[in-house]
Amino acid sequence: MNASARRLAAAVRKEFRQFLRDRLLVALVVFIYTADMVMCTVALSFDVSNLKLAVYDGDRSQISARLVERFTATDYFGQLVPATSLRAIDGILDSGRADLALIIPAGLAQDIDAGRPSAVQVLLSGTNANTANAARGYAVAIVGGFARDVLVEHAARHGVAVELPGVRAETRIWYNPQLEFRHFMAVSMIVVAGLLVGVITAAAGLVREKESGTIEQLIVTPLRSHELIAAKALPPFTVGMLTLAPSLVIAKLFGVPLAGNLALFILASAFALAAFLSIGFFIATLAENLQQALLLAFLVLFPLMFLSGTTVPVESMPQAMQWLSYLSPVRHYMEIALGVLMKGIGLEMLWPHFAALAAATALLGTWGVVRLKRALYA
Repeated sequence: MNASARRLAAAVRKEFRQFLRDRLLVALVVFIYTADMVMCTVALSFDVSNLKLAVYDGDRSQISARLVERFTATDYFGQLVPATSLRAIDGILDSGRADLALIIPAGLAQDIDAGRPSAVQVLLSGTNANTANAARGYAVAIVGGFARDVLVEHAARHGVAVELPGVRAETRIWYNPQLEFRHFMAVSMIVVAGLLVGVITAAAGLVREKESGTIEQLIVTPLRSHELIAAKALPPFTVGMLTLAPSLVIAKLFGVPLAGNLALFILASAFALAAFLSIGFFIATLAENLQQALLLAFLVLFPLMFLSGTTVPVESMPQAMQWLSYLSPVRHYMEIALGVLMKGIGLEMLWPHFAALAAATALLGTWGVVRLKRALYA
């Protein structure tokens, strides 16, 4: 073993001992990849169900009762809040006791029997746009289906056989047949955990050396700049890659198929974690203390997450933001994670994202190393 290898090995051993001695930091890494992943996967969901429905039935007929039953028979609407008057609807929506209100006017059954056009009113609380859009879609579909059934029954009572033309969609859902949102959330949290661990551990570890004054001692050692940076990066990189294993087990327990080549995903995780560590080292060159490092880290973390598709679909963003998201290594890592773990596809389909992730890792790594070298050895 030559002198350079011996120096590097000694520095790596020292950094591993120092990193593992900080039990709180190690516990934080394990927590993010395990307990935090479980809590977020269970708690965070954009599925809309068990909506609270306020109902004012001004008709009080068999027809109106059937319409209300159409709503309550689905999983979309859970709690039914009866309203005694139209004025009471305002109070129910204002107080948040209902997400939407169904208003059935008096004379609905008579209008239907006479063949006259009739209408019911649906009021929606728009405080949560996602919930309101989903509730509107459910309500329109239910009322539309009810209207078709009423039309056929009305025609039959008058001796007219009606067969309404229609097109039936034969749907088949790939990759996630049960439409379990937690499958996507589990994969997303693995990606987010890598980002958090990479950026925060790298930034906090180097800034802590600055605060304690030991960074000057490292600089005056025979270690060269690239050896010092490699020694600093290896402990969080190794721990991050090792804690990837329990996160995959947790994802499997949540029902994620893990359909593809796990070696391919691990390779992508190594590229991504190296890129995230580089971002953390860059932040450490700007910060003078741990508080500054954490604030700068969050300044970087949120845009990276929001432009990656881990929280909202990239396709729903404005076009300019979609183009900007291609610069985020998190987006390419997320695409690879979904492709490998959910779809089971390989490098023949994912190579553009692998190439972009590798390029981002090389660029960020070079940038972080150069910046760190200048800051430490200037």
